[in-house]
Amino acid sequence: MQPPCEHEDTGLLLQPLLEGQNYGAAAADGTQCPSVSVSRNNPAKRDCLVVAVLCFGNLINFIDWFIVPGILLDIQKYFGLSDGKTGLLQTVFTLCYMLAAPIFGYLGDRYNRKIILGAGIFFWSGVTLGSSFITESHYRIFVLSRGLVGIGSASYSTIAPTIIADLFEEGKRTTVLSIFYIFIPVGSGCGYMLAAGMAKSTGDWHWAFRVTPCMGGLALLLLILLVPHRIQRKTAAHRALSISGTIQRADEEPDVHRTAKTTWCQDVGSLAKNGSFVCSSLGLTAMAFVTGALGMWIPLFLYRAQVVQGIVPPCLQESCNSSNSLIFGGITIGTGILGIIAGAEAARRLRKINNKADPLICATSMFISALCLYTALMVAQTNILSTFIFIAFGELFLSVNWAVVTDILLYVVTPRRQSTAIALQILVSHLLGDAGSPYLIGIISNALQARNIPSLQWSFWSMQYSFIICAFVGVFGGGFFLLTSFYIEEDRKEAQRL
Repeated sequence: MQPPCEHEDTGLLLQPLLEGQNYGAAAADGTQCPSVSVSRNNPAKRDCLVVAVLCFGNLINFIDWFIVPGILLDIQKYFGLSDGKTGLLQTVFTLCYMLAAPIFGYLGDRYNRKIILGAGIFFWSGVTLGSSFITESHYRIFVLSRGLVGIGSASYSTIAPTIIADLFEEGKRTTVLSIFYIFIPVGSGCGYMLAAGMAKSTGDWHWAFRVTPCMGGLALLLLILLVPHRIQRKTAAHRALSISGTIQRADEEPDVHRTAKTTWCQDVGSLAKNGSFVCSSLGLTAMAFVTGALGMWIPLFLYRAQVVQGIVPPCLQESCNSSNSLIFGGITIGTGILGIIAGAEAARRLRKINNKADPLICATSMFISALCLYTALMVAQTNILSTFIFIAFGELFLSVNWAVVTDILLYVVTPRRQSTAIALQILVSHLLGDAGSPYLIGIISNALQARNIPSLQWSFWSMQYSFIICAFVGVFGGGFFLLTSFYIEEDRKEAQRL
């Protein structure tokens, strides 16, 4: 992967990164990253390399998340699963992910983060490779393997954003987080496309699980070689976001190591009183619910819509049609990149004129996304092209929020509690969001099919009616982001004082 600072003309998204950044309390004096000869002795260039490694790891992380949805029809046929049992695969993955997140958050606030990241990459890559050899008589072992991959993934998603937050100041932090979170949709889309492509080219879906372990090995090597063993944790004043655009300076000496002096229970109690953190986490939960359901079921839903319209025949062969996964993967990548860039740029511009811009951006995008997704469901039986278009717009507006929500957390929560806050946000958003939504959609679909005569038409209708709940959850998510706007100014000031 090319480091984010490799070329000076990479556009608006990387411009703040190239204008120079402070490392700890020492300024890099605006040193720019040249196109060649990157030196690890220069803090600014070293930070660019660290970001590149973390982004590569995030790419692999989310490829592994969405390999299963990319070949869902093949897996459903191979193990002979109902919709409910099929949805359980992603639910087990997410449950293990969210239960492990608070543990890694606690460890990340108190122990060496590089070691934790490396152990997580090694663990989830090894389990992914092992799952490719599971036969059809061992479905439970396959479910267990997905849960173990979720545990490894939790270590990365919890800790990596806090490293970025410690490397960059206010405006640059938002930009670099945007780059980091671009690899959520890119990795997700690549997961669909990699899984479908490998299943199609080899005729065996198991090969889809044998590519990312090799990428994980490379990521582990880069982590060992390029990421500093210790990265200084910044003080609250360094992390504080200044609406006026000025960078806040630390009140204490930069070389003084600041450790966590509170217990985990005290940290949780403080976060529970933070209205911005609580409401934005509930808004993120709604986002997770919708994205979890869509990510798991949309390729299969589109396939059933095409069968009803007579565009494709029912799958009776060994390897099923994977074109929907390929198209949906491409849509996910494109809309994700565009949405995250647009969200970060809108936040950067609008927060200069409105202190509540971030939560208002999130609320607006959630309302528009819910409308687009509802429209896509309604036209699916008659016009598949329109369905793809409205799904693309729905994903686009969902993607606007990823980096913005994380940046809200980073400036309303004091630095010594941020790993814990991210872990708790992961726990809540997945527990009430995408941990249950794939399974919920599946069992509702099963219940609707059981009450009617089995047919291809009802196979489609049952999934369509189940999906409508996602549109209403999206509206609730927009409401929670609106509530966030009532607390955000006070909580930002409180985080700066601590």
